[in-house]
Amino acid sequence: MIAPGSTIGILGGGQLGRMLILAGRALGYRFHVFEPKGPCAAGMVADREVNADYDDEAALRGFAEAVDVITLEFENIPAEVIETLSAIKPVLPGKQALHICQHRQREKDFLKASGLPCVPFEYAESPTSLKNAVHAIGFPCVIKTAAFGYDGKGQIKLNAPHEAEDCDYLWEFLGEPPRVVVEKWIHHVGEFSVICARKADGSKVTLPMAENIHVDHILHASIVPARVTDSTRAAGEALARQIADRLEVVGLIAVELFLAESGDLIINEMAPRPHNSGHYSIEGCFTSQFEQHIRAVTDLPFGSVALHRPTVMINLLGDLWEQGTPDWAALLADPQCKLHLYDKGAARPGRKMGHFTVMGDDIESTLERANQHFELLQS
Repeated sequence: MIAPGSTIGILGGGQLGRMLILAGRALGYRFHVFEPKGPCAAGMVADREVNADYDDEAALRGFAEAVDVITLEFENIPAEVIETLSAIKPVLPGKQALHICQHRQREKDFLKASGLPCVPFEYAESPTSLKNAVHAIGFPCVIKTAAFGYDGKGQIKLNAPHEAEDCDYLWEFLGEPPRVVVEKWIHHVGEFSVICARKADGSKVTLPMAENIHVDHILHASIVPARVTDSTRAAGEALARQIADRLEVVGLIAVELFLAESGDLIINEMAPRPHNSGHYSIEGCFTSQFEQHIRAVTDLPFGSVALHRPTVMINLLGDLWEQGTPDWAALLADPQCKLHLYDKGAARPGRKMGHFTVMGDDIESTLERANQHFELLQS
């Protein structure tokens, strides 16, 4: 066990790191943050912020030597960085989980080899092979860069054959990547996610399944409890636990799921870290995803994941600031609403600047109230 009072290092300086630190403070931990571009949102609440490039080996070694364990809030970190740090201190959730989840090709291969439900897919390494892959999958389909994609970045949806005529342009639009994944577009009845926390001894807990609403490929709202059958909820939690074990995760694994029209769950993507769709748990659950992550990487017993009440989380993107600072007082006039602002500086369209959570007696009225609050912020 890494006892309270020890120092946890975090790779990445965004809002997920910030919320990890705020959760870990209550348990008495200290935090150092490594973020190439600073000052950062996580660094503002950390004991120490290191701003250096990932190829600065001296800075990496100094960072590792000053902490007791290292975790991350952003998985797209060069493999050689993980190798360097792992030689000095434990890096969790572990090299296997990071290696697979940070690259869509490896992720898809893992799901297929494990017999886990995933969308049909093909690979392409050039405009010519892209055209072949697209027509092999059929339409509609989505092209995704194999690495460094999130929130809809590095993706193109094709609805009909004529949109795939100029594959040279599509390849250039994606940044001429080494490889892309072409996936069949799933006509689903909903998008969901389950977050599983796992310790090194294999013990696990899963947070309540979230029902997710996306706008322009970015998460807009998470609704908990998800409006699904008990059997669907149990199936989603079982998939998350199975993946956590197969990847030998120490920390969190977030599993995004489609619910097909047939009633089957299909795995879309995985993230070995806290996840946007788990923000509801700060107020909604007895123990949040962030505290569970800290407990997992320090080998403390897990807390309860019981849901207090129906809960809705709404993301706040930089678009809301186009007409000036939103009226937070009106939002906070609701005594069952909690506001989280990430202190990330300049608000830009599409940039996650904060979120708010609303709790209530039933999910439909809580969702209606959350939507009303969001509409007022936009006015």
